[in-house]
Amino acid sequence: MSMDMTTVGEPGLLDTLQHEVAVFARRAEQTRLGGVGQVRNSMDRAAYLLLNRLDKEGPMGVKALAASMGIDSSTVTRQVAPLVDTGLVKRSSHPEDGRAVVLQLSPRGQSRLEEVRSSRRQLMDELTHDWAPEEREAFCTLLTRFNSALSARMAMPGNEPSSAS
Repeated sequence: MSMDMTTVGEPGLLDTLQHEVAVFARRAEQTRLGGVGQVRNSMDRAAYLLLNRLDKEGPMGVKALAASMGIDSSTVTRQVAPLVDTGLVKRSSHPEDGRAVVLQLSPRGQSRLEEVRSSRRQLMDELTHDWAPEEREAFCTLLTRFNSALSARMAMPGNEPSSAS
């Protein structure tokens, strides 16, 4: 159902926005936006986000990883365990404090992450194939801004991080 947002005013626009975000969240979860082909839906969201963060920020401890993702350490520990078990993440002792654990993307994890990224990139290309480059860029900019606002809100006192990723 499409609304003419130019005539509905601010409350109507915000109602449309919250509805479209809810529909997007449901569809993204249903499809898991997992890419195309054999790689489709082959990596869950939590694993993808953890591997992606380790790839972008490098080796780090559980607490640092949890803080950078806005989730609690117990959630990271639980979510990273199967990644260690399957060889996607290496767990080692911190060089300066042997009691602390450092998590690092393994070569297998790097390869697997790139395979999933490539598949997801292809899906994004298919979904937006008829968009102008400026539309893709604007959508990416606004979605990044929206996600940043959500992250900032979650960081405010009283908005505890959830165990979801």
